Amino acid sequence: MNKEELLKAIDDKYNELGVSTETMLEGLLWSKPITYWDYIQTDALLGLQIPRTTEPDEMVFIMYHQVNELLFKMILWEIDQVAKSDEISAEKFSKHLTRISRYFDMLCSSFSVMADGMDVEQYLKFRNALTPASGFQSAQYRKVEFASTELINLIDSRFRDTIDRSSSFKNAYDHLYWQAAGKNYTTGQKTTLLKLFEKKYMGEFIDFMEDYRDCNLSAKFKQLPKETKENKELIEAMRHYDYTVNVKWVMAHYNAAGKYLGGDDTALEATGGSNWRKYLHPKYQRRIFFPYLWSEEELKNWGTF
Repeated sequence: MNKEELLKAIDDKYNELGVSTETMLEGLLWSKPITYWDYIQTDALLGLQIPRTTEPDEMVFIMYHQVNELLFKMILWEIDQVAKSDEISAEKFSKHLTRISRYFDMLCSSFSVMADGMDVEQYLKFRNALTPASGFQSAQYRKVEFASTELINLIDSRFRDTIDRSSSFKNAYDHLYWQAAGKNYTTGQKTTLLKLFEKKYMGEFIDFMEDYRDCNLSAKFKQLPKETKENKELIEAMRHYDYTVNVKWVMAHYNAAGKYLGGDDTALEATGGSNWRKYLHPKYQRRIFFPYLWSEEELKNWGTF
């Protein structure tokens, strides 16, 4: 595009928007050149780490989880490229699923940052200053789940056969698999962890669940033409994503937690007070985004293969 074509294209763009091209160009004349640190907001980003204790490795813990949240945001951004598209091809669907899986692959491998990057002695000291905060309270991760599959697949496995699929979003919310991890397993009462989480996010979650009811990844797949749903690359991309999130990522978390919280007989409670071994292990939760893409044998052995 030459200079004249470029100026005409700019003029057409702003005329369509009802904005004076001359005004926009004059603004460009007086604007400052962009720098890396301004564009990335480096100073603000590096000022977000505020330890609560004197243990040096707490800084590793904070930054690691902040990186996780940035990756969750990238994942949600990619999911929306599928969920919010009116028409979606197998190629585009597969492309974005592959990107999402790549981010989760990074998350899985990144657990070595915590597993090998913090002294157990330091962790066991600063973790008590974090109570009742927990990674359980990652709202973005919950949204990733809501945007990936139908709600019935996120219901506690004990209730899936009996819950009314047409019931309210609030009823579905009350039976989500992670609700059990936010309750005292002897009294059934909600822990402070869950109460604080719900106070901040419950309304937002219910709205989000409703927004993605018909456009979550599973629903979008089911809306595709028959020949597109049979695309082998797309099916493999969906299976890879499902397994990466609901087995590989979960087990990486499970194994990293085991290093710091102990084995089956000596395990400490998570900072939120949950029985983290049963909460995390996929063979108990049986959370599967696309169960119709797995064989009966694979479903039976979920979390053990």
